[in-house]
Amino acid sequence: MPERPQAENAAKAPKATRTTAAGKAAGKATGQPTGSATKKAAAPRRQARGERRIAQLLDAAASVFCRTGYAAASTNAIAREAEVSPGTLYQFFPNKEAIAVHLGDELLRRARDMHGQAFLPENLDKPLPELLDAVLDPVIAFNCENPAFWALMHGSGIPGITQEREELHSGLLERVQGILRTFCPDGSPEELTRVSGMILGIFKAALDLILASEGAERAAYVAEVKTVLLRYLEPMLTAPHLH
Repeated sequence: MPERPQAENAAKAPKATRTTAAGKAAGKATGQPTGSATKKAAAPRRQARGERRIAQLLDAAASVFCRTGYAAASTNAIAREAEVSPGTLYQFFPNKEAIAVHLGDELLRRARDMHGQAFLPENLDKPLPELLDAVLDPVIAFNCENPAFWALMHGSGIPGITQEREELHSGLLERVQGILRTFCPDGSPEELTRVSGMILGIFKAALDLILASEGAERAAYVAEVKTVLLRYLEPMLTAPHLH
């Protein structure tokens, strides 16, 4: 039996097969990805959109937490701030606590990086006023630039953040004790712990006032807390290069 013409065979081929063949042919002709290649190309775009949406929601949450506090904040308020529907928010976070923990983790990571820069070993060679500037300025700047950090770290009562906050506090206490130990090698562990706790207590109280003010008033509070710590520490730190 003679073979049927090729065109007739193509006409009788199943529609899906013809469509797929046409798509492959078009892909080859235009250089565009087809089939699985299209899916692979789309995946990074979806991931990038998801990351942008998460960043948008975290920025909105930071604004709401600063404005109302964590306890009074709601997912609806965060969605409104982000200009998305609550349903969109729930695609990424199941509840308010999950948002706070995600935001807190990011801010804690950045805070640890900042502390590493503030407590550089070479700062120990500076006179006390310059040492206070070198340590306090980056810490104050970070908190002013990220007010949500203070809102979440103090009084939020979120289990996923409380432990991290306590670890951060312990780390800061150890860093301050390390500085004091350098200048007061004869100080007892109990004395160094007490003085370190007092330094952090003074600074945290001052930070409340700093964050609540702006402009010249904020700068005045920064100068005040440095004066307080200078006068508190100067009699204790008797290393020759501090005088």
